Amino acid sequence: MKDVIIIGAGPAGLGAAVYAKRAGLNCLLIEESPIDGGQVLSTYEVDNYLGLPGISGIDLGTKFSEHAKSAGVERTEATVLSIKPVDKHYMVHTDSGDFETAHVVVATGAKHANLNVPGEEELSGMGVSYCATCDGAFFKNKEVAVVGGSDVAVEDAIYLARTCKKVYLIHRRDTLRAADSLVKALENCENVVFLWNSEVLAINGEDMVESVTIVNNKTRESQKIVLSGVFIAVGINPTTSVLEMLGVEMDEKGYVIAGEDCRTGVAGVYVAGDIRKKPMRQIITAVCDGANAIASIQDDMNNK
Repeated sequence: MKDVIIIGAGPAGLGAAVYAKRAGLNCLLIEESPIDGGQVLSTYEVDNYLGLPGISGIDLGTKFSEHAKSAGVERTEATVLSIKPVDKHYMVHTDSGDFETAHVVVATGAKHANLNVPGEEELSGMGVSYCATCDGAFFKNKEVAVVGGSDVAVEDAIYLARTCKKVYLIHRRDTLRAADSLVKALENCENVVFLWNSEVLAINGEDMVESVTIVNNKTRESQKIVLSGVFIAVGINPTTSVLEMLGVEMDEKGYVIAGEDCRTGVAGVYVAGDIRKKPMRQIITAVCDGANAIASIQDDMNNK
């Protein structure tokens, strides 16, 4: 029997694990990937994490993981299939066995959103990518497109502009939603072409991406742009399937309703990181969620 099982080894899960060990709790960290870090691993550069300006996402994720290991966090690699209440405890069922716990912190993060256009699924991994830092090196001196207008989209475009011949930024609005500092950096990239009020209709190609068809949502004029790669950065979807059978309240987008204390409406179940409904989803807020979830567990244990 564990005091707490933490599901997910991104910044939120690792933060929770470190705080759980420091609190003397018997905890287990479950992560389905062989590498800890979550989405931060696909971020080229993190410039807003306090004390570590300019650190790469891989290096930051590695530091988080090493901290948890040095704290003595018990970790197992497994995919969680379900969480079921058993008396006043929970049984976490995984593809590597079952684990019993009094409390569960779900920090499963989020995954990229799709465009859901013809050619996207068929050409995924063959020119269609959701991670510029993972796949950008394959497109050196080639022409590519980034779809989106968020921080991630702009960061991807800046990163690709360093090695690609030309980068088209396709955005459905006429202004970007990214931070001003990022927008200014992007505007200084001479090989970036902005395609405003534009949406992707199809990604074309046989065995590899050959072009993309877009439409201007103001004029309704369409055009085909010849290129070699399409990097999609149009948002994320929370990974909350393991919570569906527990009756945890979620909003219309699937984010879990929980306050800063990370308590859900189900006793003994807490959420941390990108799956929680909140105004800002950043690495630093995910780490804070992990700490807050453990603090709430300690309070609940003391008040029993």
